[in-house]
Amino acid sequence: MNQFSPKILIADDQRDVLEALRLLLKAEGWKIEDATSPARVLSLIAEQEFDVALIDLNYARDTTSGKEGLELMTKITELDSSLPIVVMTAWGSVDVAVEAMRRGARDFIQKPWENARLLSILRTQAELSRALRQGQRLAAENEMLRAERGPTMIAEAPAMQPVIEMIARVAPSDANVLITGENGTGKGVVARALHIASNRAHKPLVTVNIGGLSEGVFESELFGHVKGAFTDAKTDRVGRFELADGGTLFLDEIANVPISQQPKMLRVLETGEFERVGSSKTRKVNARIISATNAELKKEVDAGHFRRDLLFRLNTIEIHLPPLRERREDIAPLAQHFLWQQLQRYRKNLDGFDVAATQAMLKYDWPGNVRELEHTIERAVLMATGPAIRAADLGLRTASESSSSIEELSLEEVEALLIKKSLARCDGNVSRAAESLGLSRSALYRRLEKYGL
Repeated sequence: MNQFSPKILIADDQRDVLEALRLLLKAEGWKIEDATSPARVLSLIAEQEFDVALIDLNYARDTTSGKEGLELMTKITELDSSLPIVVMTAWGSVDVAVEAMRRGARDFIQKPWENARLLSILRTQAELSRALRQGQRLAAENEMLRAERGPTMIAEAPAMQPVIEMIARVAPSDANVLITGENGTGKGVVARALHIASNRAHKPLVTVNIGGLSEGVFESELFGHVKGAFTDAKTDRVGRFELADGGTLFLDEIANVPISQQPKMLRVLETGEFERVGSSKTRKVNARIISATNAELKKEVDAGHFRRDLLFRLNTIEIHLPPLRERREDIAPLAQHFLWQQLQRYRKNLDGFDVAATQAMLKYDWPGNVRELEHTIERAVLMATGPAIRAADLGLRTASESSSSIEELSLEEVEALLIKKSLARCDGNVSRAAESLGLSRSALYRRLEKYGL
C-alpha cells in the first residue's frame, strides 16, 4: 500500500531547533526542506511544491515581536495561496496568535512544543492540502476537457443514442448512477462525462477499481485509517470517500465489494457517515456515487453475494452500454481516434488504415470491446512498417483461426485467447471466469488490463 509521505518546509533561525524538528519529522516519514531566513523560505516556495510550511515568527532582525514572521506569511500567501502555514514562536502571545490566524495561519504552536500535538496538526494540514491540490488539478483537467467539448465519446451508432440522451438528462442531478455493460465498453468514459456535465465538475472525480482491491485493504482504501490501526499503518491516511468530498466518486467493478464490507458501504451511501479504520471519530462526506459493473447485480443479489438494499442505493439511474459488436458504426471513427492518439504518443507518421485493415476491423467481433480496439491500434502503430496500417499489423484472429493454429501463437497470445473464451463462457462475469481459470479475481483483472480486454 502506498503511504502518503508529505513534504514540509520548516523555517527557524536557530539550527538546533531545525535539527530537532528534522529528527522528529524524518522518523515519521516526512520529506523535509529547511530554511534559516525569510528570503530562503520564499526562494524554496518559488521552486518547489510543499504540503505544509512550519515557520518561526521571529528571526534575526527582530527576535520578540513576531513582525518579521507575519510579513513572511503575507509573502508566502502571495506566492502560494493554497499552502497551509503553521506558525511557532518562543514568545507566544494571544495577540500574535490572533494576528497570525487573521493573516491565514492554519494553527499556532508555542515553543517548546508537544511532539504529539505538533505532529497531529502538521499531518492534518498536509492531508487537507494534498486533497485540495488534487481537487484543483482535477478541476483544471475537467476545464480542459470541457474546452475540448467534453471527454472523448464517439457515439454515432443508433445503439448509443439512448446513452447520450440519458447522460444529458441525469448529469446535472446528484442522483447515483449505475453503469452496466461488458468489460471494455467505456464505462469510465461515461462516468467522466457525467461528472464534467454535473454541478460538481469543479470538484474532484476520484476513481477506485474495486476489482483490484483485496479484502484486506478495501476498508482502508475507501475510508482511510489512522496511524497504528494495523501493522503497516505508520501514518494516517485519507480514504477515497474523503478525497471525493463535494465531487464524484466512481466505483468501478462495484460487484466485487466484499460481502463483509457492504454494510459499511450502505451506511455511507445512506447517511454520508463513516469512520477511518482504527478511529471512533465519525466523519461526514458529500460525494455523488457513480458505479459500474459488467456483472448482472440482480443475479448476484439472488445468489446472496450482493445486498439488495445496496443495489437500490446504487442504481437510482441505470445506464447500459452496448458492446462494440452492436455499434459497428463506431468502429472506424474510434479506430481513427485511437490512431491519432498513438501517433502523437509514439511520434510516428502514418497515413491511416488501408482498405483491408478497415475491413478486418469491421468484420471482427471485438470480445474485449473498445478497450481491445484501443490496445489493437496501439500494437498496430508499433508494428507498422509501411505508410499505412495493414490488416497484418492489427494481428486480429477469428476464433477458428486461433484454434487451428494455436501452435503458432506466443504464450501471451494463448493466455489472452483462453481468457477471452472463459469470459464468453461465463457471460462476461469476471468472478466466475477467474474461478474457471484457477486465478484470483485481482490476478485476472491484471491480465485483462495487460491484454486490453
